[in-house]
Amino acid sequence: MGKLTTAIFDSFIKGFLDFESFSGDAALNGVQVDNDGEPIRKIAFAVDAAMETFEQAAAIDANLLFVHHGLFWGSSSRMVGNMRQRIKYLLDKNICLYAVHLPLDQHPTFGNNAVLSQLLGLDNIEPFGVYHGRKIGYKGSFPAPVTIDEAAKKISFMGRPPVSTFPFGKKECLTAAVVSGGSSANAKDAIEEGVDLFITGESYHGVYHDCLEARLNMIAGGHYSTEVWGVHAVMRHCIAELSIDAEFLDIPTGL
Repeated sequence: MGKLTTAIFDSFIKGFLDFESFSGDAALNGVQVDNDGEPIRKIAFAVDAAMETFEQAAAIDANLLFVHHGLFWGSSSRMVGNMRQRIKYLLDKNICLYAVHLPLDQHPTFGNNAVLSQLLGLDNIEPFGVYHGRKIGYKGSFPAPVTIDEAAKKISFMGRPPVSTFPFGKKECLTAAVVSGGSSANAKDAIEEGVDLFITGESYHGVYHDCLEARLNMIAGGHYSTEVWGVHAVMRHCIAELSIDAEFLDIPTGL
């Protein structure tokens, strides 16, 4: 491959991540801030677009930053305050910002939920959890019974514990469903489908009693910690297919 430009990178990503099927995604998927046409020499991968992330990308001499949570969400943003400073920094450092939201959650190989299902060791995996009209999560069965603590360890990133666990159901789980990020409302789907363990990123007050009364185990692994996995998977794919230097920037929020 010749020089890697942002346009070539965009075509490469769209070749395996399904942007077209996620018209309801509030995120602006793809290039959010372009560079001046300079070839890509190094790609930084991270979960969130923020000044701290941009500074770390610049510090490792990356001129393309791939994130799961970008800067633009559905409506136009005024270039004032923090937003102005962020955009100015990217332009001054000539860093392209590239974001992929729901297509990265859902992808059956590189997605956050697919990788989490793999880490759990689930069999008989099938789509689960409707969000904006599409099932973006996965559910399956364990080959052997698993406790909620054992499941939490399987999906821990950098050994970090989950934000919270709710051991309301069976002590040993035979089935699990996964929807990363802020998808605790999908706990109701898990209840309806008779799943033993539901795993998401953030807990939500409104589903607490639903889970308690239905005896559903739930792990809130953390929005950040459940959404590093797809970014990691795409990074490995880019390194292998594009022969590009790349690095993951670990900037946890604890949430």
